[in-house]
Amino acid sequence: MKKAIVASSIATLLLSACSSAAPADQKGSASGTPAQKTADAGSGQKKTLEFWYIDPGEKEKVFLEAVERFKKKHPDVEVKTLQTPNDTYKQKFSVAMSGGNPPDVFHSWGGGWLKEFVNQDNVLDITGKFDAAAFSQQALDNSTFDGKVYGLPLGLSIAEMWYNKDIFAKYNLQPPTTWDEFLKVIDTLKQNKVIPIALANQPKWPGAYYLMYLADRAEGPEMFNSAFQRTGRGFDDPGYVKAGEYIQELAKREAFNKGFNGIAYDAGQGRQLLYTEQAAMMLMSNALVNNVRSEAPSFEKKLDFFPFPTLPGGKGDPGNLQATTAPVWSVSKKSKNPELAIELVKELTAVETAQAYADRTASPVAIKGVTYQDAYANRMAEAVNNAKALFWPYDQTLPAELAELHKDTTQALFGLSITPEEAAKKMEEKAKQVLK
Repeated sequence: MKKAIVASSIATLLLSACSSAAPADQKGSASGTPAQKTADAGSGQKKTLEFWYIDPGEKEKVFLEAVERFKKKHPDVEVKTLQTPNDTYKQKFSVAMSGGNPPDVFHSWGGGWLKEFVNQDNVLDITGKFDAAAFSQQALDNSTFDGKVYGLPLGLSIAEMWYNKDIFAKYNLQPPTTWDEFLKVIDTLKQNKVIPIALANQPKWPGAYYLMYLADRAEGPEMFNSAFQRTGRGFDDPGYVKAGEYIQELAKREAFNKGFNGIAYDAGQGRQLLYTEQAAMMLMSNALVNNVRSEAPSFEKKLDFFPFPTLPGGKGDPGNLQATTAPVWSVSKKSKNPELAIELVKELTAVETAQAYADRTASPVAIKGVTYQDAYANRMAEAVNNAKALFWPYDQTLPAELAELHKDTTQALFGLSITPEEAAKKMEEKAKQVLK
């Protein structure tokens, strides 16, 4: 049986992090076990770990600080780090795995992306090597397959509609709550020569946020769960056709910057449209705040967010959120030093690491004992606790072949090169082949 990706009740996901918080200066591993010195300390022969991650900016600084703490506890271990942008990372990591030379500790998203490598017997089972009670169970579930844990989550990433408060104030706009209000905001911005929404959709996943939110707002999380579980509904459900129609309504309304399907996200061109006030909004995860703090710190005072709007007659709860656990730290089964690699993962998910991550990157965390002092992180945590459901990204949940088709057809919907009916039909035909 496939594991459903939507938690119907997720109030406990972050409540313990907020209410049973440890002091901000608390040290130690989330495992609750003091890190041990390496057995070969003083032998004069250093062991080496390779650690790969995707995030730049403050997130990277938090990771590297955790690495330094690990190295102080393990003075005879060298840690080689490599930061690679998101989309390049996926390809580079797949090549390393297939070539038999993966890093010891690596960034993952859990879900279907990680499970592909688990199925290939390339990821270390770390069940029983950490204190599971220190983590949100819902977040931990995303890297648990057949009762075995293959990664520890640090952060929780939430997608919201980010906007420039100054632009909204200039044109007397309020954050929209309904689709009709959203369209009126778009029209007003266009009339004033402002690009309504910045989109860099060359890697396809940024546009997928729209498909997922529109499907949820139209029919609720049950539609995806049923299509994924093969329990009655399919990816050709009228709700998916409707979601495609709403995407194309935005495209035909010219709500996005020109050439959006050919613009790479990691290069930052889409974000520059926000920073330079050429565009007013962007649908993106809270990783955007991390980008702002490293790329355009002065812009942060203008930044705010609102929930994705409701649809006419929509069945999805307006508080439902697109979310993912990221980063999830996993260990390669080919690691020559698996116990040390696990110790590094535990340092990367220690309370001290999690507190710094929440304070400096605007991200809720999957680890208990953290107080939310950052305004964005606090609001995100509240949104999660108030949500009736979280839905995980399709491309990190579906099998790789179907996930890629999901991104391809969604990008084609934005480009108006396929009809919503055709996109839904293609998805369902492939689902019948790969979801058994």
